[in-house]
Order: sequence, then structure tokens, then C-alpha cells
Amino acid sequence: MIQKSTIDAVFETARLEEVIGDFVQLKKSGSNFKGLSPFTDERTPSFMVSPVKQIWKDFSSGKGGNVVAFLMEHEHISYPEAIRYLAKKYNIEIEETEQNDEQKAAANARESMYLVSSFANSYFQDTLWETVQGKTIGLSYFRERGFTDQTVRDFQLGYSPDDWSALTDASIKAGYKLEFLEKTGLTIVKEDKKFDRFKGRVMFPIHSMSGRVLGFGGRILNQDKKAAKYMNSPESEIYNKSKVLYGLYQAKQSIAKADNCFLVEGYTDVIQFHQKGVKNVVSSSGTALTPEQIRLIRRLTPNITVLFDGDAAGLRASLRGIDLILEAGMNVRVCSFTEGEDPDSFAKTHSQDELVHFLEANAKDFIRFKAALLVNEAAQDPIKKSETIREMVQSIAKIPDPIKQEVYVRSCAALMDISEEVLFATLAQITQKKPKYSAQPQRSQPMAVVPNSDKPQASTRFELEKNIIKILLLHGHEEIFFEEPMLETDPKTGDLKMIPSKVKARVFEKIYLDLQQDEIAFTTHTFKSLYPKILNALNVQDVLQIDAFVATLPPDLASEVSSLLLNDEQYALHDWERKNIYVLNKAASLPQWILEIMLRFRCQLIDEKVSTLQEKTEQDHKEHHAELLEEIVQYHKLKNILSGRLNRVV
Repeated sequence: MIQKSTIDAVFETARLEEVIGDFVQLKKSGSNFKGLSPFTDERTPSFMVSPVKQIWKDFSSGKGGNVVAFLMEHEHISYPEAIRYLAKKYNIEIEETEQNDEQKAAANARESMYLVSSFANSYFQDTLWETVQGKTIGLSYFRERGFTDQTVRDFQLGYSPDDWSALTDASIKAGYKLEFLEKTGLTIVKEDKKFDRFKGRVMFPIHSMSGRVLGFGGRILNQDKKAAKYMNSPESEIYNKSKVLYGLYQAKQSIAKADNCFLVEGYTDVIQFHQKGVKNVVSSSGTALTPEQIRLIRRLTPNITVLFDGDAAGLRASLRGIDLILEAGMNVRVCSFTEGEDPDSFAKTHSQDELVHFLEANAKDFIRFKAALLVNEAAQDPIKKSETIREMVQSIAKIPDPIKQEVYVRSCAALMDISEEVLFATLAQITQKKPKYSAQPQRSQPMAVVPNSDKPQASTRFELEKNIIKILLLHGHEEIFFEEPMLETDPKTGDLKMIPSKVKARVFEKIYLDLQQDEIAFTTHTFKSLYPKILNALNVQDVLQIDAFVATLPPDLASEVSSLLLNDEQYALHDWERKNIYVLNKAASLPQWILEIMLRFRCQLIDEKVSTLQEKTEQDHKEHHAELLEEIVQYHKLKNILSGRLNRVV
């Protein structure tokens, strides 16, 4: 178990914007940062990060919280593993109490699979660098491919001994269970026999975006024709090849910085480019490109450059991947190498400047690339040419942006020497045939009122409670002067009147006393839960540290706090002063803001009380009517006084 001192050190040191910036491309938006949601497939940024409060909110999925909550949600890891990740990132030494056998046994299967994969990764690297077999076979192969020793270490490449159960035996000896070796695919178990899946292969570990080992790719080096040249880990609870991109862990920061991602096919293509200084490159690892993989890239950049080798058959098959990229609303360019060359071989035989120049000079817009490829196939055959044009329009139909569609139609018309009218008509014909669940805009339905079980039907009451919680979170610790309205009875007329007076108090104490005085209780479940927690925190702290406070909350309340504090800022406009527009800041007029809310709350309570009394007049006997009506009149008088005061505040 990780000691509290380590957890405290992690929260004090970790910077939310830095951690999230490893996974999402963030752009400055006033005092906050904005980016595309890492949890949903959105095109308009609604993911907000507050460096000041150290909280985040994803308005498209409703998730939110602190830095640990983000890692747990994004990486699907436990709380302790999130703490370990941050401790490693910020070089914080982890202090923990010794686990007993019972605690070790309680570790979940998923975490055990991560641990055994990490052990295997270390074992393969140690074998490569420390054993005779590893050096003479594995390391020699990597050097022959042109990889420097530093590159081999950067990508954590390794070697699996040419022995039936070397890894399996070493893992079991180190305390790892055969069950998890089998689940990760590292060990194959048949009846009473067990042997290593990657026996005699050089190893390429496959990492998650955060750097955790998910699986492996292995290449055999001997001439055994019965064995597959390349072999990957099987699908498992932690490894889904359709949701992983090789090299993304090493490339994520370079992709965001360059605002472009090069997409290649193999492991060695990625490694060779990286070694030549072109580090914004990833690979689909030989599998067909999937929407999940495209979304991984889209979190970092909207721009993809797909690199193909000179194999014409491979080019044709890969066009389907381009259509998927277009459908995701991304900008795609294509660059192909000359026949007989691939990204690996070209990078190996050219300098960094030559490689960069080649990519810049030969990367074409997808429509021009597809036109050139398909026109060559069609030659002078009118039927094939018409099929080619239709294929190009079908690709354009995948693009969700109508402006881009029109630009590409005009470009296609010029390239293929055909009228724009015909292409627009064809495009309309294709889009009309799309199923109803496509990304086309749908006719809006009449608005229906759906009751929310957590929000009271009196929406005014909900908004007032929400604002009180927000004030406590943002300003609860501040000590300010309040203009306290004192109610007195006029001795001559007997009417109530309000006498203003100045009172100095901390905000949370003032609100607490006002609510107690009027016997006000929160009706919304979430606010009812948050209110005592905030008061307790303010009682023991001079200033409420939002990040530390959120860390103490369960996920649902942490998400609600994020929503409360970031919701107003989601659509906030900035730099008003530069345009000579001056907007009243709520924080600058805090006493008036609090007074207005409390007055509105009292008016709301009076309305509720009057409503209850009116119901009683319909049920009680006539002799009680006079009393009830008199009470209603008094409440109306009180509301008139409060309303008058409220109008002066507003």
C-alpha cells in the first residue's frame, strides 16, 4: 500500500495540464486550456482544463475530476497505478507498506497482466544486452537494420531466447502466475506442457499512450519456413490491436508539436524515421486502419500524412483507410515512395534533410493522389474512367464538412475533365443513399421536458443551491464586509422595514448562519452531499485547495465539482477589454452576488410557504381561513420588502 506522504507529494508536484497534455492537444483559452475530448468522438473542443484549480471537465461525456481521475478514466487503471504513474513522471520516490499474501492475492487480474507484461519486457531487454545469444543474434540483427544502440534502448527492443520455456520459467521463478502468462499470450499451455510463444525472436514491445506494455510483436530470425515471420500477442483484456498504434507513446509529443502525424505500416518504419529525427510517426502494425486508431491520432492533431511503399497492390488496398480518415473529419495527405522502396529503406539510405525534403515535396492532397493512381489504372477506357470518378466522389462523400466537400468536387472536376454539375449531382445521389444513422444533420425533434431525478422540479431552487455551492468552492475562505439587512417592526404602523448594517465575516460562515437562521436544507442530492464536505474542509483550511479537495471526493462528486467550476468558462469570451468592452466580474462584486442569491433564496422559500398555506385554506374549516389568510398576507409583505431590496442590489 502506498503511504499517504507519497500520495501528498504526488498531488503537490503533478501539474494537470502537463499530464493531460501528454494525451490531448491543449490550446490556451483564457486562463484555461481546451481540447478535443479523449473519451468521445467530437469535432468541436469541449474538454476543459483549469491549471489554477487543477481540475478538468469533459462536457461531451460528463466526466471530470483531478489528475488521478483523468488517468484512471483514460488509461483504465486503478488509483494506486495512477499514483505510481505520476510518481514515475515526476521522479517521486514511492514509499509503501509491505503487502501481505492476502493483499497480493487481491490484486485484480488486469493489473496482474500489466505486471507480467512489464516483467517480460524487462526480461527480453536484459536477454538482448546481457547474454551471449542475445548479443550475437538479437543485437546483431538490430545493428544490421541500421538501428543505433540508443534507438534500441529508446524503443525497449529485446530478444526472446531460442529455448522452449525460458521466459515462462523465469517468470514463474520471479513469482508470476502461469495463469496470467497464458492470458497475455506470452506462454502457450497445452495440457501439461507450456512453452514460450515468442521463442527465438527479436521483440518489439507495444505500449499504451501512457507507456504501459500491452503486448509484443516478434520477428523470427532463423530460416524455419513453417514458422510465421512476424507474430503478435493475441487479443487480451489489456491488448486490443484495433485500438493501439505502435510508436504513439514515443511520438505523441512530436505529433502535437508538428501538428501532423505520419502513418506507416511496420515497426521498423517507425523506428527508422524516429532515428532520423522525424519522430511524429506511428504504425498500424500491419493491420487495417480502424476508426479507434484514427481517434487516437485525432486527439493530438487533425492532420495525417499516409506513407505507402511502391507496391501498387498495397496502395490500392490502403485507399480504404483513407476513406476512414476522411469520414473522421481529418485532413489527409498521401506520400508514396518509388517502386522497391519503403519508409524504412528510404530513411536508412538518406539523411534527415533529404527525408524531410522528400516528404514535403511528394506529399499530395488525397484527391490528387487518388486521381493519379486510379487514372493510371483506367488509361483510355471510358467505362473504367467513369468508375474511377465515382470512386473519387464516394471518398468526397465521406467528408462531413460541406465546404471541404465542395472544394474537393471542384478539384476533382478539373483533374478528371468533367463538369462540376455532374459531380455535385452524383455527390447528392450518394449522400441521399446514406442510412439514417449517418453523420448527416438530422431534423430536430420538438423539445420534450424530461424530469431529472436529481434536480427538483423548481428549477429556481436548483439554480440557487448550485450557486451557493459554487460560491463556497470559489470564495468560501474569503473574509469580506456584508451589508446585512436587519428586519424591524415600525412601532407606529406595525409594518416590517429593513435597516441596513455592515458586518464583516468569512463567506462560508455567513452563508452557513443564513441557511441555519432560515432553516434551509438543500433538496438536490448532490449538493446535499457536497455542502457538509465543503464546510468541513473550510473549517480546517485557511484556503480551500480545490485540487486537494477534489482528491478526497468520490468520482461522481468530483465530476460535479468540475462541472460547477468550469461550466461558466466553457463558453466564456476573453480579451473583452481589448475591444473596449468592460464586463462586471462576479468576484469583484462578491458581497452583492452573495446578497442577491440569499435574497432570491428567501423569496423562493416564501413562495413555497405561501403555496403550502394556500393548499391548507382549501382543506381546513372556515374558522381557520382568517388565520391562514393573515399569515399569507404577512409573507407577501415580507416578500415585497425582500424584492425591493433585491431590486436595489441588481
